[in-house]
Amino acid sequence: MGYMGDYSMCICFPKKFGVTEVGPPADVKDVFMAYAAGGGSCLMVEQLRRFLVEVQGDVEASMEDAERVVQEVLRRRRNSGKFTKFGLSLEDFHFYLYSVDLNPPLLNQVHQDMTAPLSHYFIYTGHNSYLTGNQISSDCSDVPIIKALKRGLRVVELDIWPNSTKDDVLVLHGWTLTTPVELIKCLRFIKEHAFSASPYPVIIAFEDHLTQDLQAKVAQMVMQTFGNMLFYPESDCVKEFPSPEELKHRIVISTKPPKEYLEDKSLSNNRSNSQKDKDSDEDTWGRIVTDTSEQSQCDGDNEACDWLLQPSGAPAYKSLISIPAGKPKGKLREKLKVENDRVIRLSLGELKFEKAIAYHGKEVVRFTQRNILRVYPKATRVNSSNYNPLIGWMHGVQMVALNMQGYGKPLWLMHGMFRSNGGCGYVKKPDFLMNVGPNDQVFDAKAKLPVKKILKVKVYMGDGWHLHFKQRHLNLWSPPEFYTRIGMAGVPADKIMKKTKKRKGNGTTVWDEEFTFQLTVPEIALLRVEVHEYNVSDKDYFAGQSCLQVSELRPGFRTVPLFSSKGEQYTSLRLLLRFEFVEVDI
Repeated sequence: MGYMGDYSMCICFPKKFGVTEVGPPADVKDVFMAYAAGGGSCLMVEQLRRFLVEVQGDVEASMEDAERVVQEVLRRRRNSGKFTKFGLSLEDFHFYLYSVDLNPPLLNQVHQDMTAPLSHYFIYTGHNSYLTGNQISSDCSDVPIIKALKRGLRVVELDIWPNSTKDDVLVLHGWTLTTPVELIKCLRFIKEHAFSASPYPVIIAFEDHLTQDLQAKVAQMVMQTFGNMLFYPESDCVKEFPSPEELKHRIVISTKPPKEYLEDKSLSNNRSNSQKDKDSDEDTWGRIVTDTSEQSQCDGDNEACDWLLQPSGAPAYKSLISIPAGKPKGKLREKLKVENDRVIRLSLGELKFEKAIAYHGKEVVRFTQRNILRVYPKATRVNSSNYNPLIGWMHGVQMVALNMQGYGKPLWLMHGMFRSNGGCGYVKKPDFLMNVGPNDQVFDAKAKLPVKKILKVKVYMGDGWHLHFKQRHLNLWSPPEFYTRIGMAGVPADKIMKKTKKRKGNGTTVWDEEFTFQLTVPEIALLRVEVHEYNVSDKDYFAGQSCLQVSELRPGFRTVPLFSSKGEQYTSLRLLLRFEFVEVDI
């Protein structure tokens, strides 16, 4: 998928037409009348609780929950104290339903089981997390790292290289024009902001291009910076990954075991062969040419190297690695072999991963049941564009690494996935990706499956554009026309987009249209919502988007906030929707 630039926005709300208020939709009026007491003039606390349970699906809603809603709505509407003995009028009820914070589409708290191994979760992962822009000439900085951590990112990737004098460590994209930033600066800001959005572990993935002395220096930096926050593995051989719950408020290091330095010059021929083998875990624009009279590239996880002399600094560095990044030998199928006595992290580039799922899709799923797989963008995405992350998720890939400094539809999907589970950065994989059936069968994303669930989405209304965008249209005699695109991203059979009719709106736009989606794999599906302004003479204007995991949607009337093309939430743009799930007998 190509790079998508930012969208310009030109929306006009001329004084001639003004900004008009629109009352509650007919469905809201009907449900209010059905639950209100005393002739339908007031919704008391008990009636509101019944509505929350029976219509909104909040089966555990208590009288206290309903009373808090009433008090908060009346406080905001009346700008006064508590009104415990009063209920909600129709306008109050509509105000509640149409409030982003009071009536969101997702639970705003962690609610999934967090005690399974890390390999059981999709993990919010960045690629080249330090870059401010494109992959060739942008700056390396702590700023995008901080921004991503505040959004909830849990895997920060740092490419570490020697400086020009070989006495310090820099973070930069190798063999490009990107300006470097000191590693210690990045580490300090990671420590400061790691848990600002989530208490669950932050994984620092090092792409290591260092000598043994600088590896020892990195070990010292990491230990001194993070102290007790740092998680240490119990042994060099990790047999099972710990859980997010065990790793709360901890920093976890993931990288390849350190390179071994050889004293036996008779192995120099092996050195040249290893130089030719492109490391599947490297994502660089070139490779430092090492002095072959001094060193070799022998993986620390290669048992054949165990007898070699280990450098003085490497063991300390190696002892920090809780998620070892392996480089299995052999062809792609052999790299995906599951070992019973250890687990690793394997990295594949976008193109190699596409080859893997084309020929070895089931092996990929089996591998990810115990091991961690990371997929990163292909090198030709120089403008920091991204691939479709669902390709990875439907095959169990935990670390779908995207360029967080970019924007466009792949990032909308990424943001949508990780709004789930309270936005903690870890989303439990569906059970079907972890199960093994008869004859060692696992989930096959290519298989034709029956419809499992039906989702009905009714799009009532939206507003807020007049508060965000300048009035720049030349036609002052007609209000803008908006339409909503709504659909699904997921397995190929579930992918679809539909749209409402164009409707004029002087502040609030009313569509009142319902759509039905038949889903074969609802656990993976993401609901996509886009709003556009119709432009008769040119490309329609982008006017906001949102993306939400279907399995996390709360049924009933819900207010969905809208986001910019870069994923930043607009403070006032919102849609009132209704979600209804229909189970299908299989």
